[in-house]
This record gives sequence, structure tokens and C-alpha cells, in this order.
Amino acid sequence: MRFIRSLLLFVYLIVYTMPYATACFIAFPFLNATRRYWMAVGWCRSTLFVARYLNGIRYRIEGMENLPNGPAVLLSKHQSAWETFAFPALMPRPLCYVFKRELLYVPFFGWALGMLKMVHINRKEGKNAFTSVIRQGKQRMAEGAWVIMFPEGTRIPVGKTGKYKTGGPRFAIETGAPVVPIAHNAGHVWPRNSFIKYPGIVTVSIGKPIETTGLSPDEVNTRVENWIEAEMRRIDPDAYRETDGAKANAAKA
Repeated sequence: MRFIRSLLLFVYLIVYTMPYATACFIAFPFLNATRRYWMAVGWCRSTLFVARYLNGIRYRIEGMENLPNGPAVLLSKHQSAWETFAFPALMPRPLCYVFKRELLYVPFFGWALGMLKMVHINRKEGKNAFTSVIRQGKQRMAEGAWVIMFPEGTRIPVGKTGKYKTGGPRFAIETGAPVVPIAHNAGHVWPRNSFIKYPGIVTVSIGKPIETTGLSPDEVNTRVENWIEAEMRRIDPDAYRETDGAKANAAKA
């Protein structure tokens, strides 16, 4: 039954995404940036709705009151594709993802993404790439958006910890914005590289803003990692029991 439901979700994504993206292409030239964004978010909300009733994937949010009323850089755990489309649907402000420029060439998805005000990285620019990210990010935040990044860079399996990179903290320090750490356990219901989706409740936990003034990128990075990984063990303790146990035994040895 899970296979059939997952197959139906896959069919939905194919059948729904292409005409929705086409509708965006037609409408976007007549809309301002804000209206374009919320029209695109309609796809995210629809997909959350379908995943809830077709696959039994629900969610709950803790710490919504921690979101600041001003510029911010959201730094989130990254376990699956779920959070990529769920966050725009759940957050009260437009989100600005930082992504590789190559994604702009992905049919439909990338084309629609290119018509939104996001921050893209052209790695061919070398050292100038980060300068471009800062410039784009400042402009987006001045327009009221929050910039969001995944400090681990790639999707990390449930119960594991990736290497936290300093790009997000560096960006926050350069723009003078606080960082907001986010933990979640979406990997259980929407596993990385898995066709099968599983019913369950995703817990999204939003931490208090961490001010970046006077801190180094490494200091901010450490605070973000410590909070997220401690919170992961609170909301999903069973997933880390084996890993933490192995680390403890290795330390004793």
C-alpha cells in the first residue's frame, strides 16, 4: 500500500508540476516579485496537502514565536526534500534560497525558479561568487525576505550529523542579520534517495535567534550546530541512540 501511495504521489508531482509551472510562466510577467513568490508557494501548499491525505505525512511546529520581526538568516537541518518545499508554505515571510546556478536549467522547476527572486551562486566566478551572494542577499532581505540555507550542504541520513559549513554564518555576519537555527525529523517520512514515503508527524523546532554581532563565523557556526544537534536528540532521540552510544564507547576505548 505504501508503494502504491508513493507511486500516486510521484504521478501527482509529474502531472501537477508541469501545468502549474506553465501557469506561472504565463502569469509571472504580469505580477510583481511578491505575487510571483506566493503564486509559486501555492504549489508547495498543494503538495503538503496531498502528502498529508495521500501519504499520511503531517507536521507540527514548535517555536514559531522565535521568528524575528526583521531580517534573518534561517539555518536548518537537511534530511529530505520535504523541508525544501514545506518551509516556504509554513513561514510567514518570503524565503530566499541560496542555490547553485545550474539548477536554473532544470526543466519547469528551474525555469520557474529563475523567475523568482532567489540567490544563486555562479561557482565559475571563484572568489567573487560569495561577494555576489552577499549583494543579492542584502537586496532580498531589504525587500522583506528571509534567507535560508542548509549548513550541512546536502541531505544527511537520519541519525547522522554532517559537517556544518560556515557559509551561512559568514553571510549573516556580513549582512548584520541574526541566524535562526531549525531542527526537524522529516527524514523519517520522506527519506533521502527513497521512492517510498512513510506516514508520520514531522516535528519542526525553531530556535531563538542568535545575534552575530561581534562573533566570528566559527563561533556562530558552533552555536548553530550545538543547538540543532542537541534539539535533534530531543525531538528524535531513538535515531541518535546508536550513534551516540558508539561515540561514547569509542571515547572510553
